[in-house]
Amino acid sequence: MPGRVVAIVGRPNVGKSAIFNRLAGRRIAIVHEQSGVTRDRLMREIEWDEQRFELIDTGGIGNPAGKRSRDAIEAGIHSQVEAALQDAAAAIFVTDIEAGLVPLDEEVARLLRSGGSRIFLAVNKADAPGRDGDAVEFERLGFPVFPVSALHNRGFDELMSRVLAVLPDVENETELKPLRVAVVGRPNVGKSSYINRLLRSERVIVSDVPGTTRDSIDIPFAVGQGSQARHYVLADTAGIRRSGKIDSAVERFGRLRAEKSIRQADVVVLVLDALQGPTAQDKKIAALIGRHRKGALLLVNKWDLAGAVTQRQYGPALRNAMPFMGHCPVVFVSAKSGYNIRRSVEAIDLVAAQIRTGLPTGLLNRALLDAAKRVGPPSAGGKALKLFYATQVGVEPPRVRIFVNHPRRVSPAYEQYLVGSLRAAFGLEGAPLVLEFRARRR
Repeated sequence: MPGRVVAIVGRPNVGKSAIFNRLAGRRIAIVHEQSGVTRDRLMREIEWDEQRFELIDTGGIGNPAGKRSRDAIEAGIHSQVEAALQDAAAAIFVTDIEAGLVPLDEEVARLLRSGGSRIFLAVNKADAPGRDGDAVEFERLGFPVFPVSALHNRGFDELMSRVLAVLPDVENETELKPLRVAVVGRPNVGKSSYINRLLRSERVIVSDVPGTTRDSIDIPFAVGQGSQARHYVLADTAGIRRSGKIDSAVERFGRLRAEKSIRQADVVVLVLDALQGPTAQDKKIAALIGRHRKGALLLVNKWDLAGAVTQRQYGPALRNAMPFMGHCPVVFVSAKSGYNIRRSVEAIDLVAAQIRTGLPTGLLNRALLDAAKRVGPPSAGGKALKLFYATQVGVEPPRVRIFVNHPRRVSPAYEQYLVGSLRAAFGLEGAPLVLEFRARRR
């Protein structure tokens, strides 16, 4: 059964990516500052009118007549439509009001009719109400027609209300099994103060004396409302000191409990001190998070004391200092003033979504094929590695199994290249991505 997935399809140059960005830009949580991370994005979980769903973008279907044979064009159309609609309950079929109805639009429509998804026709570039009448000719295709403008943000409320109405209800797993969020860091970076500000309550004792929180404290928390809300349990942990600094049995026990909280967590919030920057101990804690393959985000606290330095300056320097956390969102906050606390909630929510992301098989293999075309697989002993196909085999974190001719020919560098390529396609901000290579001879 298709899930809460909406695919955007259509021929080239009708504004599919602009519509994708317009829809994804509404209440999007956190986007990497790193250049190129979102440029080739294929999929993103978004929220519209307090409803969550996966939005899939696709490349342009087909090429103009004369560029290739009709058979090749039709084959390309079929593969793109099948990949886009494999898991989609609904599709937004994008056309161009300025170009009018063209033969390739009719070809795409014919193929969409053969699928099981509900189709909604978005006639893009209707930049003013006076252009809406020009959308009438598209009614010939037999789908509900909605004049929209990605440039001027027109028409999307009516379109999305119809789209959301056909998406299936899904069980909210977090009601029965809340996501566990561990807030960790060195002593006195403001972990408890951050949680107090987050929850607007004094559930945790806060003190200026380092090491006040001796044990891990679990606190229920929710993001969103109604059936779409995500439910969490926040764990405030003892500050993790360097091993040589632990001078009592109580502190050793606190460290063990903090490490246990990381192991049991779905999402880990690593709190850093903006004034001190990332220390050697921060990097060790980050390595512990990575070793347990946990979703994570970096929270730079005490930003109100940062002075003249800007986030544009601080962010790249932080990523350079902690490159192994480069896939994680970075949020600058002040637990004291409340600055960006709401944004940190959105970041937690984003990472929680990313660790549970399902990667449609068609799009996953398309992204893998594109990566192999850009950089060919390595060779060993004169024999080249061959990538056959991939499938997702798990979540929390996402796990992808790739079938190849010889797994031992996969170099660590090429594995990291594939991870980076899949991140460029699907985002997965804050989520570890685990690749498993299995042998397949044919």
